[in-house]
Amino acid sequence: MKFSRSLKLNHIFQRLYRTSGVANGYVVLYARKNGTSTNRVGITVSKKLGHAVVRNRVRRRLRDVYRLNEDKFQPGWDIVVVARSKAVSADFSKLTSAYLHLAEKAGILLPISEM
Repeated sequence: MKFSRSLKLNHIFQRLYRTSGVANGYVVLYARKNGTSTNRVGITVSKKLGHAVVRNRVRRRLRDVYRLNEDKFQPGWDIVVVARSKAVSADFSKLTSAYLHLAEKAGILLPISEM
């Protein structure tokens, strides 16, 4: 991730969970301005979705969706993505479209003219 960092602090996750998020069947996305010029991205996968191998696979795929589309996101946001059960069996294109649709709905994508 060229323009982003990983979000690891629990109190920042908790602050984002208190914001209004956007959701679909695959993921829930919470976003909030962070006052810097970089994005911080955190990914959460519950133990309910499966064993460690399954959770790590979902986490890697969501991280890769962000990495491949990083230039489409506005800088200066904290983003938390929570995987839902349908994300485990979803193919990569469905996961990508779901992620980008929620990012657009949350208003964190760059306008098409600036991409």
